[in-house]
Amino acid sequence: MSEDEKTPAREIITDYAQAHFRYFRTADGTVYAQKNGHPVARPIRSQGTTGSHRQELMVGLFKDGIGVFNGTAMKEALDLIEALALTEEVQPVHIRVAPGFDGATWLDLGRADGQSVRIHPTGWDIRTPDPQEVCWRRTQLTGELPLPVKDTGGKGIDLLMRLCNFATAETECLAIAWLIGCLAPSVPVPAPFLTGPQGAGKSTGGRMLVRIIEGMTGDLRRAPKDEENLITAVAAGWVTALDNLSHMTPELSDAMCCIVTGAENVKRALFTDGDVFRIGYRRPLLLTGIDVGVIRPDLAERLLPLRLERPRVRRTEAELWSDFAEVLPVILGSLLDLTVQVRAAEADIPTDLRMADFAHLCAQLDAATGLGALAAYRASLDDLNDDVIEGDLLAQTVLKHAAGIEPGTEQRMTSAEWLHALTGLYSGEECRPLPKGWPTTGKVLSDRLKRLQPTLAARGVLIDWGRTNASRYIEIARPAATPQPHEQAAAF
Repeated sequence: MSEDEKTPAREIITDYAQAHFRYFRTADGTVYAQKNGHPVARPIRSQGTTGSHRQELMVGLFKDGIGVFNGTAMKEALDLIEALALTEEVQPVHIRVAPGFDGATWLDLGRADGQSVRIHPTGWDIRTPDPQEVCWRRTQLTGELPLPVKDTGGKGIDLLMRLCNFATAETECLAIAWLIGCLAPSVPVPAPFLTGPQGAGKSTGGRMLVRIIEGMTGDLRRAPKDEENLITAVAAGWVTALDNLSHMTPELSDAMCCIVTGAENVKRALFTDGDVFRIGYRRPLLLTGIDVGVIRPDLAERLLPLRLERPRVRRTEAELWSDFAEVLPVILGSLLDLTVQVRAAEADIPTDLRMADFAHLCAQLDAATGLGALAAYRASLDDLNDDVIEGDLLAQTVLKHAAGIEPGTEQRMTSAEWLHALTGLYSGEECRPLPKGWPTTGKVLSDRLKRLQPTLAARGVLIDWGRTNASRYIEIARPAATPQPHEQAAAF
């Protein structure tokens, strides 16, 4: 055969690839390759040292006896495949959990055979998802989960609670609610903050909660030094767990708020002048630490404090994790059983809480089990409000001033007038020096009050902004006390 009659290597590779793989693109334009009949997809431009599509294509060509091709032919073939895939329909890829058809959700077990858990309204089962329904995206942070055990009778939850050192039953039910929330791809869940005295097993308890969702390779990590590295780590996995926090900068606090409720980051694509790529993320977050100092109000609404106590009997690490690995299939099975029950339960949606989806999940958990998760969640938010107020001298001063306002009345002043009044109230007759960070202008005061507005409202102090013909004003009011039901009955 003459050289002219030979099929070019790039065409051989392209024909083989299209026969053995399915190619599609996501909404951000990234092209993925998916082996026929297998739910795991890989970006075709991945240059990872292991598991890249380029490598699996080379291995397939070699094992099927087609040949070994040089890098130029492979690059030309992948360029053509990528261009063709950009005309295909858009399909999302998911890490660990994903929505499915007919109200079902999926949990990726991280197995090489692609077996996953399908959670549907009538139960759950283990199967390989249809690639048209679910495409899994795996990274080095995607660990393998064991096959869950069916019909556990709920004993897996009891086994988990025996291994953890949660201080109260209320803390236990909040931890269960968070785990159930992690299995729902569309439910934002607050970030558990495992706290307690030194030696309470906060890091160990955090690892256990994470490994129920991420497998035995899941672990805690130190908080990155900047927001960009944090977002990169968050986008590569499902549950992000930060260990031993002792201080929280405003930038880290804002980033955590975005992680919990969802946001998107846009960056310039490498080696381009104007192209960008998007990183969308909303992930379950877990924190551990003894004390992080002052908590900002917006983050406090997104936290779930879980207090631990020191264990009476210590165990070795090897013994503890050996026991945990042994009972993990039962724990996961019990969690899946409970998830099905909770999703089937009917409950009203609490409309007065910031994390309404999680509050509704707590109400459903109560309806299914009677644990009292919603009341425990409300109590935890009250405790966090106290923490915010105790760490903010401005909030304390506003509450002190509001104590002198008659219930059912309000006071209106400009921001500059409020600054003068609150500064004088804090300094007092002895004219004590103002603390670092005290507002220096009316605009700064107004911005600080906007952050504190939900916290102060929980303590019966309402703040509002308005405008007259002359100027803008800030209004601080105390609503009239509403009579209790027994008081209303006594009035008739």
